[in-house]
Amino acid sequence: MKFTSWFAALMLVLLSLPCQVFAQSSDKVFTFTAIPDEDESRLRSRFDKVASYLSQQLGIRVKYVPVKSYGAAISAFRNNQVQLAWFGGLSGVKARHLVPSSLAIAQGYEDQFFKTYFIAHHSTNLSLSDDLPADIEGLTFTFGAKGSTSGRLMPEHYLRQQFNKAPRKLFKRVGFSGDHSQTIAQVQSGAWQLGAVNYKVWDSELAAGKIDPSKIKVIWSTPTYPDYQWTIRQDVSDNFGRDFVQQVQNALLNMNEPSLLASFPRKRFVSAKNSDYAPIKKVAKAIKLL
Repeated sequence: MKFTSWFAALMLVLLSLPCQVFAQSSDKVFTFTAIPDEDESRLRSRFDKVASYLSQQLGIRVKYVPVKSYGAAISAFRNNQVQLAWFGGLSGVKARHLVPSSLAIAQGYEDQFFKTYFIAHHSTNLSLSDDLPADIEGLTFTFGAKGSTSGRLMPEHYLRQQFNKAPRKLFKRVGFSGDHSQTIAQVQSGAWQLGAVNYKVWDSELAAGKIDPSKIKVIWSTPTYPDYQWTIRQDVSDNFGRDFVQQVQNALLNMNEPSLLASFPRKRFVSAKNSDYAPIKKVAKAIKLL
């Protein structure tokens, strides 16, 4: 073979390599999910935007995988069907318990001091108080999802702390609405006299005009506690590279587009670590949810 022919053949091979590498990397899909704490259409709108943002930042295909329940989000993470998840405090603790090498890497600025609102239908004649009103005993009460930190774990903790009773012994009837939006809607309609709701969802729906203050009001706010966070499987490095966890964390911490942050809603994301959620783990064990 002449040198020119050999050189031309070699260059052809070399030039084809980047395309092959790109083709291989483009086949990899990084998937994530989120606990279904609000209306499904709102969740999809929010997290499809997050998927697009992460794709641009990480240079790979990123896909949001919706789930029907908090338990399904944990199972998908445990089974490696998703590698990243937007969990609540309790669901994150449970997921990291099942996948011990997984890491909490980011939380909303507000998630460092989250809180739950106790809300009441106007027929109860209850009003905002600095303390949890004793008059709630004997009324009907709905939590959010059974695995929710702000909609079940922490409100149950404070109820037990004050009344020294399990909710089913404290209230006439106890239910689980499934998510925070449903809790608000059901208490507002009078289906339940009381409920416990994520304060962020309350504030968002109040601003959107979905809450009628003449029918429903906040009667108590809990002390603050750590809540939502992004948790990642540490074994993502096997497929996406040694520094991939750091790359994902950086992408989340650098998320500054107002429309993206407003959909959570959060001011910004800050670093998180597993030990931040020790208080949640302690309470979950105490009331036998872990």
